[in-house]
Amino acid sequence: MRKFLIFASLFSAQADMAAEVPHHPKSLEAKQDPRTIRLRHFFEAHGCPLRRFAEDFIEEADRNMLDWRLLPSISFVESSGGKYQKNNNVFGWDSCRVGFTSIRAGIREVAAQLGRGKLYRGKNLNAVLKTYNPRPEYAVKVKAVMNSLGPTYPELAVALD
Repeated sequence: MRKFLIFASLFSAQADMAAEVPHHPKSLEAKQDPRTIRLRHFFEAHGCPLRRFAEDFIEEADRNMLDWRLLPSISFVESSGGKYQKNNNVFGWDSCRVGFTSIRAGIREVAAQLGRGKLYRGKNLNAVLKTYNPRPEYAVKVKAVMNSLGPTYPELAVALD
């Protein structure tokens, strides 16, 4: 009986500690990531509603091994950073014929396709952009936005602020 009481006490204490943890915590590290800070500043400076999703862009870029600047840059070219979007499709994905259940879902899906999808897998930036939109001026626009966001490497992005 004594062993049961000790076990029950330990289990109860662990349950209490677990209850204090938020369901979907955003780590302090993610909030302080220089890329997230830089992206949020960029969207704020341009009055873009997507500033709320800066962490999502960075997390999905990392998860899918994409340049952190690619997704936000496409969204900026396609929808002015979410100002002119339809059906949560801030990327103009599939010529805006598809919608997403949320902006976060759209970020996840487009990131997964660009990083691992059959049409994009293993391609360099120029090939990805050509597949995404074959017009030569499109790649120029997206890369110009990427360059305005800063360098590829996150530790260098802080120096831009």
